[in-house]
Amino acid sequence: MANILVIDDDRNIRRTIAAALSGAGHRVIEADSGESALLQCAATEVELAVSDIRMAGMDGFRLLEELKRRKPSLPVVMMTAFGTIPDAVKAMRLGAYDYLSKPFSAEQLRQIVARVLEVQNLRNENHALKSRLDRLSDRGKFLAFSPSSQALAETARQIADADATVLLTGESGTGKTLLAGQIHRASSRRNSPFIEVACTTLNEHLLESELFGHVRGAFTGAIKDKPGRLEAAEGGTIFLDEIGDLTPALQAKLLRFLQERSFERVGGSDLISIDARIIAATNQSLERLVEEHRFREDLFYRLNVIEIQVPALRERGSEIVPLAESFIEHFAVHHRKPVLPLTLEAKAALMAYAWPGNVRELRNVIERAVVLSRGEAIGIVDFPDRILSEASTVDPSPTLENVERKHIKAVLEQAMTLEEAAEMLGINVATLWRKRKRYGFD
Repeated sequence: MANILVIDDDRNIRRTIAAALSGAGHRVIEADSGESALLQCAATEVELAVSDIRMAGMDGFRLLEELKRRKPSLPVVMMTAFGTIPDAVKAMRLGAYDYLSKPFSAEQLRQIVARVLEVQNLRNENHALKSRLDRLSDRGKFLAFSPSSQALAETARQIADADATVLLTGESGTGKTLLAGQIHRASSRRNSPFIEVACTTLNEHLLESELFGHVRGAFTGAIKDKPGRLEAAEGGTIFLDEIGDLTPALQAKLLRFLQERSFERVGGSDLISIDARIIAATNQSLERLVEEHRFREDLFYRLNVIEIQVPALRERGSEIVPLAESFIEHFAVHHRKPVLPLTLEAKAALMAYAWPGNVRELRNVIERAVVLSRGEAIGIVDFPDRILSEASTVDPSPTLENVERKHIKAVLEQAMTLEEAAEMLGINVATLWRKRKRYGFD
């Protein structure tokens, strides 16, 4: 049943339409003028409006414009006299969903109303699904389920509004890009661009052009001036991923930019100044590269104003299962699959695996499991062989007790105090103390 507003200054036509729609199970609200229709719309939740065009006072065209201004998503069907095609065309141009030519039958009216409401329902479902997907989406979010990760997220918020250069360190796949994006979105630069540059994907000359831009004729194929990523990041943030792979020449040019906040395009002589924050990331030890004379010491100190180290997933064991469950919910929506629980054996296998690819690898494994799972839960059979083989050598019998033991051990290693571990586990300190003694943890 839908709430349908019928607008016509002819009482008999309103009553005829109301009878036809009420018979189909709808609730009909009548209005004898455009002004009255606007009042009804403000007072009642209306899902469809059916309006005549020729009315005294505010005509149907003016009413249509006002309805679309106040409620852009409200579908409106206009009624026109037979043969007045120009009126129908004008109504559609003003935003009407459809039109009916008088005289029309009750069946014609019910059919067009059913079609409009069906499309509207599909739009509403699509909007709800997109909203849910946006809420569940982990893209651009650094997911924090442990005190150490929550501390990283809190540090990101604390430094967001400072313009100091940030260096993110840690293994590949730990979430450095997501953390950089979180810093940007928490800053006053959030409405300006966040530009990512992967320093490993291009050779030196292409990367130089990508970063700093070039002028026409700078090299073969440079047929016009082209701004670089630094210019695109004006007012925002530029994220330089895998900064340790920059060549010496690019290191020198980047150092000059960090010192002077200006640069020239490749092949150009005009000095370009921009305002952009720099966040860099690396999976290498820049200190070691400096010692080996493969990375400039002065550039290292320019980049390393604020260093944040993102730990590997194996060092955040208590997060593995919560992260997996979050990814399950996300990918279930994304792939139009049911949200399935993890079996105890699956949880044990996930916690037993070393995750050399870190969170990125876990995310891919879970997406695969969501797509391939055919049961009522996600089990170890849904995981790649590499995870099964490691799990079988570590824990040949993944019982509930073994799963609990592994989980408590991972949380104790992660937490700073017994009280913090108990809070993470959702149990009191006395219970945790007894379990720790039972499992032989110091």
